[in-house]
Amino acid sequence: MGRREHSAPSGPSLVILALCLLAVVSGMEVIITPTVQALNGTDARLFCKFNSCYKMDNKLFSMNWTYKSCENCSEEMFIQYSNKKISYQRLEQFQNRVEFIGNPSKYDLTVVIREVQLQDKGEYRCYVLNPPDRDKGIGKINLQILTEVPPERDSTVAVLVGASVGGFLAIVILILVIVKCVRRKKQQNPNSEDQKTEEEVKTDGEGNPGGELKATIPEVP
Repeated sequence: MGRREHSAPSGPSLVILALCLLAVVSGMEVIITPTVQALNGTDARLFCKFNSCYKMDNKLFSMNWTYKSCENCSEEMFIQYSNKKISYQRLEQFQNRVEFIGNPSKYDLTVVIREVQLQDKGEYRCYVLNPPDRDKGIGKINLQILTEVPPERDSTVAVLVGASVGGFLAIVILILVIVKCVRRKKQQNPNSEDQKTEEEVKTDGEGNPGGELKATIPEVP
């Protein structure tokens, strides 16, 4: 029987194979603001954009927005994009207060809820499918409705606290530097004092042998 030989894949073939594998494992990225707060009676903007490895094809691209008021509640679709058209599912809750302000060709799927009400709070989901991406991209947004404007944070206290801490640290560092200098000076002083004592003893020995003091006796007339 003849022996079959298998040639190793060439460099360009490996590159193409790697790109194909990368395209398979790479998913779609959906960019959203996880938590949105809106004051009751104002407009709430639900930001949603997506990134895909593939260029958008209007004939294949699809998108929809859903809403559920509680964790165990079922999702209700209120906006859908398919075949180049935006269609609104008129939920009784929203009536005509929902508006699509995005641009799918620019990967923008943002919607606005006009004059939000307390019952509009809940979870909103943005679903995106951009073939040949196989998996849908999903963005989840938690909308919170506020009844009053949250108080502004006073930055004066933070500035004062920061200044106090900074001043305290500066004093501590200064004290440590002074202590270190004093210790270093003390370590150098004993050597100088010993050397000075030796010089005094040596001088005294040369001027007065034996270390005795000479006294001058006055003569008696």
